[in-house]
Amino acid sequence: AQRDLARERGVEGLMLKRGDSVYQAGRRRGDWWKWKIAPLTIDAVMIYAQSGHGRRSTLYTDYTFGVWDGETLVPVAKAYSGLDDKEILALDRWIRANTIERFGPVRSVRGEQVFELGFEAVNRSKRHKSGIAVRFPRILRWRHDKPASEADTLAQLQALAR
Repeated sequence: AQRDLARERGVEGLMLKRGDSVYQAGRRRGDWWKWKIAPLTIDAVMIYAQSGHGRRSTLYTDYTFGVWDGETLVPVAKAYSGLDDKEILALDRWIRANTIERFGPVRSVRGEQVFELGFEAVNRSKRHKSGIAVRFPRILRWRHDKPASEADTLAQLQALAR
């Protein structure tokens, strides 16, 4: 029950510790366990891609996702993690074949690929076009089963904002 209240209290979850464990500064392991709240989720459309870093510098692995605001996809999140190597290679090929425009290192792509994103919270933001900032976004899965027209809306995200 306490874990369920974590989100409305604005915290990540609960810290659990063994009764005989002592309190110490810094990051605890072993006797301490962070029980995070389940992530919020949305289905969003990939609208931009950019090359990754390190061993993935030749692949498009950094993605920007949008949701519908009327008939327009507006950017709401960037995510770099959550896909396996096979999915990254397939998506890289798709990006190269479906680029609409290039802006320096960024490619604008056809708004066709839907992904389920997980995140911790939505905050209001004057810095972003959408008016919101998604906290700690990550890719949960590639939604091959869902057309872009069925992706979530900005209004749905705004309803989650603190």
